[in-house]
Amino acid sequence: MKHFSEVYSVLRRKNLKQYALLFGCCFFSVLLITAYVCMMRSPTILNVLPEGGDSRKQVMMIFVLAVIGCGVFTTYAAGLFFRQKSRETGIFLALGATRQQLWREQNRELALLSLGSCVLGAALGGPLAWLLWQIFRLCVVDTDEMRLTFAPKAYVLPLAFSVFVILMMFVFGARSIRRTNIIDIVHETHKSEPIRDVPRWYGPAGIGLLVFGGVLGYMTPAFFIQVLHWYAPEALMAVFYLPALAGLYLILLHTVVNGWNRKKHLYKDLIATSMMKFQGRQTVRNMLVMTLLIAGAYFGSFYTPMMGTGAMISYDARPVDYVFNFRMDQNIPQENEVRALAEQYGVTITSYAQAPMLRLAVDGTTEVEEESAFGVTWRAEYRETLKSELFLSASGYAALTGEPINLKPGEIIGILDREGSGRYFFSSQASLVTNYVTGQQLHVNTVGELYNDALFQRFVMNDEDFAALSAGLPDSWRETQICFNVENNAETYDFAKTLFYEIVDCSGPETAVLDSWDPVLRDHDLKENGYYAYDPETSVGIGIEVLSYDQRDSSVFRLNWKYMPQFRVLDKVDFIKNVAVFLTLFVFIAIVCFAAVIVIAYTRCMTIAMTHRQVYDDLRRLGAPNAYLYYSVRGQVKRVFLTPAVVGTSLIYAFYLLIMYFNGDPPGITASELAGLLASFGVIVGVSALLYLVYRMTLRSVCATLAIHR
Repeated sequence: MKHFSEVYSVLRRKNLKQYALLFGCCFFSVLLITAYVCMMRSPTILNVLPEGGDSRKQVMMIFVLAVIGCGVFTTYAAGLFFRQKSRETGIFLALGATRQQLWREQNRELALLSLGSCVLGAALGGPLAWLLWQIFRLCVVDTDEMRLTFAPKAYVLPLAFSVFVILMMFVFGARSIRRTNIIDIVHETHKSEPIRDVPRWYGPAGIGLLVFGGVLGYMTPAFFIQVLHWYAPEALMAVFYLPALAGLYLILLHTVVNGWNRKKHLYKDLIATSMMKFQGRQTVRNMLVMTLLIAGAYFGSFYTPMMGTGAMISYDARPVDYVFNFRMDQNIPQENEVRALAEQYGVTITSYAQAPMLRLAVDGTTEVEEESAFGVTWRAEYRETLKSELFLSASGYAALTGEPINLKPGEIIGILDREGSGRYFFSSQASLVTNYVTGQQLHVNTVGELYNDALFQRFVMNDEDFAALSAGLPDSWRETQICFNVENNAETYDFAKTLFYEIVDCSGPETAVLDSWDPVLRDHDLKENGYYAYDPETSVGIGIEVLSYDQRDSSVFRLNWKYMPQFRVLDKVDFIKNVAVFLTLFVFIAIVCFAAVIVIAYTRCMTIAMTHRQVYDDLRRLGAPNAYLYYSVRGQVKRVFLTPAVVGTSLIYAFYLLIMYFNGDPPGITASELAGLLASFGVIVGVSALLYLVYRMTLRSVCATLAIHR
């Protein structure tokens, strides 16, 4: 070897594992981020997730966790690489090599390493997302709406992350060569990052801070909105979760340094605990990232069971098999046509009822947003005609349900779902009812609540009041409510689908509107702003989905059409198809996060093994039996896996309980929410079993690296 480059390349081949580890970590991080962003920014997803909706916010929140996790992971991998490389750098300097020579050779290999891993990860991220999506289509449901398309601008975020990775590696490399003390460079690999004094009260204090921060962060937004009338920036809201993050850090510190066994097994665990302590900072950082990723992964995992169980329970709770309503100015199939169609499909209708409804304006208080020096605030404003609601007469309600109801003139009663969770969408209180066309008004008194899942979000009024307010009301403000039951409902899917198509085909373009569309609100917004956001011609320009009868089988149409029928058998059979994009997206997110957790945990455990190889060799020479060495290794690996899994799982499950409890009015957990939480617990059991298998495989690999046999 005549040239410095040849010597450098020989040492590179000798340390090939270190290069492969860094390449793999960077490649894996960029791969996951690219796949996530390609999915998140796909038109297929954006067409289903509403702009500003909770689902899109959840996707973005988990993405931020994934970026933080992968960023910390690659930074740790780069730091580990340069620590291992520092010995050869110091030797070269001691032998007379110049820093310029080392800089030139190192930059050449870093360019190949960083660019190669990032380019390969970014290039394979899209195909990975596409492949996983096709597997979901094959295993779950395959519809036209599930065709995945990618947007070129989705690669902007992976490019930014790749730039971060490349710059970070060059900065770390430059810092490693700029050091002046050769002895420090040579001994860099022997330096530890111990955590020194960690009192035992860190553990209980961490749990307290975690609980306090979680409750504070969740409740603060409601305080700002309801008490201060201020829509605070989301970045400010995130600050109130910081005590929870500090508490989580204290818990992990306590676990790594002290453990939770107090004085039990004190001397038996001494070696394992000491080794964990001397690599404490890196271990805690990795465990913190794993905990956050596990929490984010479970947050995505719970979406499917919570939605699925809640939907199925709500379908079963309907007292009627077939429910639909339509405007009187539409040529929708009438009873004789419905019965004829049922006979054609061999379906027996056991009961059939219909009743007229009026769309009337009700009063109420709304929140009017205003710009201020502190941001967006709001004030309460009372309006005599706030929005429109559907009204049944008392006799009409009795005809539909078979339940007679006595209402005096001027009395109304609202209909809620049986669980009462619909209060968020429907206020069953009103004091003034108005015929919006003629201007006739009626002061009313709300006298209680009714519970019926088929007629949810309607009012019932006295027959005389109903007749008086209907005078002069055109057919576009009148509707008909249909309810009927059939024999063997589960076997009537073909009939239900055909009837649904008939209803859609007979509906005019004026009813192709979202369920948020309201004629009273429309009139107010046109007067105040000159446009109404939910008018189809306006929605296109501001990013709100526009419904089309040609897309009647799409989830956007079926989940958002104002006059979508409620056919129990149709809703049950097509549930997966209607929400397939939602379910697939969140399952994909969970897979990405859990994959990151597994790779980080495995890498950290293997790093601990390589770092402490000499310690275990010394223990073996001092006479430590193989069983003790295995016990020590298992203790370290178990902490890396067990603590983030337990803390992350407990944290997100408790947070979900908090959300479910305060979602109700009054607060509480409904039967469907409880069923969803139980289903989510089943997901935890399954994922925990998977993580246990990975833990066993990792433990076996670490033992093989250290030549420890069980």
